[in-house]
Amino acid sequence: MAGANVTEVWRYPAKSMQGESLPGATIATNGVAGDRGWAVRDEKRGGIRGAKKIGGLMNLAARYRSEPLVDAPPPPIEIDLGDGQTVSSDGPDVNARLSGALDHPVTLWPLLPPDALDHYRRGAGDTDDLDAELRSIFGREPDEPLPDLSVFPAEIFEFESPPGTYFDAFPILLITRQSLASLAALAPDSRIDVRRFRPNIVIDTADDGDTPWPELSWMGRTVRVGPVELDVVAPCPRCVMITRAFADLPQDRGLMRTVVRDADQVLGVYATVRTPGNIQTGDAFTLS
Repeated sequence: MAGANVTEVWRYPAKSMQGESLPGATIATNGVAGDRGWAVRDEKRGGIRGAKKIGGLMNLAARYRSEPLVDAPPPPIEIDLGDGQTVSSDGPDVNARLSGALDHPVTLWPLLPPDALDHYRRGAGDTDDLDAELRSIFGREPDEPLPDLSVFPAEIFEFESPPGTYFDAFPILLITRQSLASLAALAPDSRIDVRRFRPNIVIDTADDGDTPWPELSWMGRTVRVGPVELDVVAPCPRCVMITRAFADLPQDRGLMRTVVRDADQVLGVYATVRTPGNIQTGDAFTLS
């Protein structure tokens, strides 16, 4: 892959809130340092929740007040409530103001240790009908297939995320500029903005212009990003979050129809970290 390189690096200080575009980042064994260091708990139905259930989270934007360190508790964050006001994670009224902004009772939590199992356990669904619940989460129409859930770790069927993390399933999400361009060509009426897809690392594969979804060919392989080695473990089945309206992006349910029909329901790939290190935009990308 001559000429392939990193074009963007992203970190999301709080689960499902808008993230930070970075010039570079430390990649530890548990992902980008500080990624998903915070999350909200649903005080109505229980469980840590993201924008699959509380869509308004995507209208909020979080940033760290100081740089997070590997293997240290996440530092405080500042949250833009989307109306010109901000609130700090250590502010005395943070839970009340977040609940007001979301019109839903929530509390804000930093990452807890992996043995705090009750904290990570899934809350109640919106319905006892499993098919209806999954279709709501994944934004699927009645005549569309549900994604292949076998790609996910078994523990996330009991827990909202692997205990000790606020990731959906795996610590790193990779996406290529070529896949975004392919999707844009298939969905000319949609705004294909990288923010909808929440990657950690965006790659320009350079010489893969004829391959619509280059990263799918990396499955089961090790890739190198600068000095960092990542094991690509699963495609990323897309959920209702890519259709949400937030910031300057409109609601777009038709985008999901395109992803289901033309991209086999997935966009981007998940990876685990084999060799930690520091990366920055412009770093070379290679297949091992």
